[in-house]
Amino acid sequence: MSYCVMCAVVKQRMQVFNSPYKTCLDCVRSIYHSEGGRAFYRSYGTQLTMNVPFVSLHFVVYESAQDLINPARQYHPLSHVVSGGAAGAIAAAATTPLDVCKTLLNTQAVHAAGGVGTHGGVVIQGLIQAVSTVYRCRGIRGYFSGVTARMVFQTPATAISWSVYEFFKFTITNYSRHEDASSAIPLTVPACFLD
Repeated sequence: MSYCVMCAVVKQRMQVFNSPYKTCLDCVRSIYHSEGGRAFYRSYGTQLTMNVPFVSLHFVVYESAQDLINPARQYHPLSHVVSGGAAGAIAAAATTPLDVCKTLLNTQAVHAAGGVGTHGGVVIQGLIQAVSTVYRCRGIRGYFSGVTARMVFQTPATAISWSVYEFFKFTITNYSRHEDASSAIPLTVPACFLD
């Protein structure tokens, strides 16, 4: 998880408009030298806080959708794609406010923080400070910045993930049943015991 958080910081810093970094390694070196190693983990708590409800909601929505469109729980690729896509979209939309705060913590965008940031001397340190900064600068609507893009990204990703999972579950289960049936040794009783 900590490696993923570090990668997210580098990715988001490089995606910011007019990013000064030329390569990932350049970004890592620059962040480390100017802000220290802690800058890579500024959003760690927020990432955990976001992932728990995302995954929980993701599973609940997937299972609920399967109850509605595939109550027999048969292997049905279309139902897995639809349920997985819906699960990703709803979980992404619901956790977007936390994602916005995580992005603010990772990028420390000067314009979003009202002229402060790593270059202005004030660094937004945690989730509470990020929540209040987003509200102060953008209001309630600020918490849902990029919600459509996040849903568009998560919908196919989770649809594919669930489809692949269900395919392998179906394949392995059927293979196991086939192996069990073919390896069953017929019980034969020697003739001497029949008398």
